[in-house]
Amino acid sequence: MEKKVNRLSIAMGITFVWFTTQFGGGFASGAQLKSYFIRYGIMCLFTCVGAQAICAVYNGYIAYYAKKHNVYDYSSFNKKFYGKYSAIFSNLFELVYIFVLLVVPAVAFSTGGTTLSKMIGVPYFACTVVIGIFIFVVAIYGTAMVRKVATALSILIVVGLLLVFIPNIIVQWDSVVSGIGYLADQKAPVWPALWSMIVYAAFQIASSPAIHSQHAEALDKPKDAVYTYVVGFIVNSLMIFLSTLGLLAIVQTTEYANASLPVIVLVENGVGGALLTPIISILIILGSVSTAVNMVAAGTVRVCNMLDKNFDPDGKPTSKVIITTLILCLVGLGVAQFGLLPLVNKGYGILAYLTFPVIIIPYIIHMIHTKFDTKSNN
Repeated sequence: MEKKVNRLSIAMGITFVWFTTQFGGGFASGAQLKSYFIRYGIMCLFTCVGAQAICAVYNGYIAYYAKKHNVYDYSSFNKKFYGKYSAIFSNLFELVYIFVLLVVPAVAFSTGGTTLSKMIGVPYFACTVVIGIFIFVVAIYGTAMVRKVATALSILIVVGLLLVFIPNIIVQWDSVVSGIGYLADQKAPVWPALWSMIVYAAFQIASSPAIHSQHAEALDKPKDAVYTYVVGFIVNSLMIFLSTLGLLAIVQTTEYANASLPVIVLVENGVGGALLTPIISILIILGSVSTAVNMVAAGTVRVCNMLDKNFDPDGKPTSKVIITTLILCLVGLGVAQFGLLPLVNKGYGILAYLTFPVIIIPYIIHMIHTKFDTKSNN
């Protein structure tokens, strides 16, 4: 029984790392759901879950491979995974991940700082510094701490989402049903919806070799990756489906058409606006911060492994860890101060397309060629 509980505990910890990586400010505000799923019609109720299935397969395969071959930083993982082609693909991934480290933390600083500034009336720069300090402190204490913080943040985020969406779905159920009928009547073509689903998953997967390889060390054995990412798929699918379904209550409104923060429109049209609006603001901040923490921590592990072969990602913070993490945080802070949020938002799409030749396609070939890494010579 104790082993099963521990297995579930580890699975939930990794699940919440995945959840907080995906759940950024764009998700919390509903902007990503609007852009990648709802705009393509009734298929959104299926594609939002389909994207989680794609991510589950890739993330699970990464964790399985990392545990099986004992490669827990993305440099070692890539060298082993790509084999004789690693000189090409490992370097390509380094470029992709550098892009991730520029885009994602900058979005976190900018989105979280802007939201916090509006909430408490403190200048934007001061708010981004507060966000940065939190990210820095958590990231320097290693992957175990990241899992613990991810779990804590995820519980807060999940509770917040439930508080926002369940009452509004219940109260506005007639509008939800009407929204479903409205999207169904549009008879939007299927392929654009499926392609947007794939692009969304590709962007999410861009950082997966860095994040899910390091957390695979917590697994007891490689096959536990299957159990872990089935749990992850269920949790992430339920949350994204609930969020998407809730937004259908307002899909026919004029406010929704022009909204950059659709969830705020949902709350304003529903119940508890005075209470739920601050909750949504907090969720946006938590989502932004949690995603950046995962990215910065993975970057720190990579750099410190290069500098010290005996580096322990769960050990006490060393000067190398502190300096590396500080530099990564300062880069994100610096980019955010230039007001590049519109630019880095476009970067999400660019990042997705960069992922195709480096991760999406090569991994499919690897899965087929090695029969999911079950051939004896692998």
